[in-house]
Amino acid sequence: MKYLLAYTIPVICILGIYLEGFWTFAGVVFAFGILPVLELILPTDEKNYSQSETDSKLKNRLFDVLLYFNIFIVYGILYFVLQKVSSEKLSVSEIIGIILSLGVVLGSNGINVAHELGHREKLYERVLGKLLLIPSHYTHFFIEHNHGHHLHVSTPEDPSSANYNQSLYTFWIQTVTGTYTKAWQIQKKLNQIEKRSWYSVKNDMLWFTIIQLSYLLSIYYFFSFIGFIVALLSGIVGFLLLETINYIEHYGLKRALLPSGRYERVSEKHSWNSNHILGRIMLYELTRHSDHHYKSQKKYQILEYHDVSPQMPFGYPTSMVLSLFPPIWFAIMNKRIPLEMKP
Repeated sequence: MKYLLAYTIPVICILGIYLEGFWTFAGVVFAFGILPVLELILPTDEKNYSQSETDSKLKNRLFDVLLYFNIFIVYGILYFVLQKVSSEKLSVSEIIGIILSLGVVLGSNGINVAHELGHREKLYERVLGKLLLIPSHYTHFFIEHNHGHHLHVSTPEDPSSANYNQSLYTFWIQTVTGTYTKAWQIQKKLNQIEKRSWYSVKNDMLWFTIIQLSYLLSIYYFFSFIGFIVALLSGIVGFLLLETINYIEHYGLKRALLPSGRYERVSEKHSWNSNHILGRIMLYELTRHSDHHYKSQKKYQILEYHDVSPQMPFGYPTSMVLSLFPPIWFAIMNKRIPLEMKP
């Protein structure tokens, strides 16, 4: 039941937006002010589960239901916000607070959960994952992440892996443009392998494009121009939060190029790990990212800690804040990168 804490971000966001005024920024303050402070106080947890505990957690459907419920949370808050901004007179600062707080929800309870569901084998779970990507305008993430990022992580071929001494801001440009371009390249290759035409109903990128445009046009039609702007900008905040997480997850880590010309296999040492308990809970164990890349089909509730994985000195919420200040980030993280991976 500890994962119910993951709902605190949307609850605080919707309460803040309802109260209006400076409270509209409550979601941002909670996620990147209060949570980092709590992470510094609370202990880490390196414990792994026994085989019997793992089996029990895999049989317990509640872990899946907790993920599915985010569909109602994300789209419920989205509707509440759009209804509010299109029917009430709000100040510019309130609109900004709403955009940022909604963006936090779209990132934490939207894209983050979509990432977990996108790795599932069941079709309906993958469909739910795609639905959660729509409000952040990032449906192409489904293709690029599963067919690109997991294959090329920590190599120059991966736009979602940050280089040594690369700032977050240049990384944003690299990954936002690179992942979208690469998603089309992957789709083109899939079409060729299965001998489909570009207009095939199985061309996911074509459907994603239609869906994303239809989503924004529908919001413009039903919630006016202000609703369109809020939906557009909050979605951008959502995917920038995702890419900030991508930045800290693989910063400076590289796979060795073998004499054969291929890169070494992905292992536990190619992703930064964090055992800070609060970040683990809030992000459905995303912070045990090393194990996720090592065995991408493992469900979040059974991800493990590996002592060979590079360890972050702080949890993900704290690290995301630090990454906004490149000199501080470099000073903290560069000395932690394994020597064999440094340029």
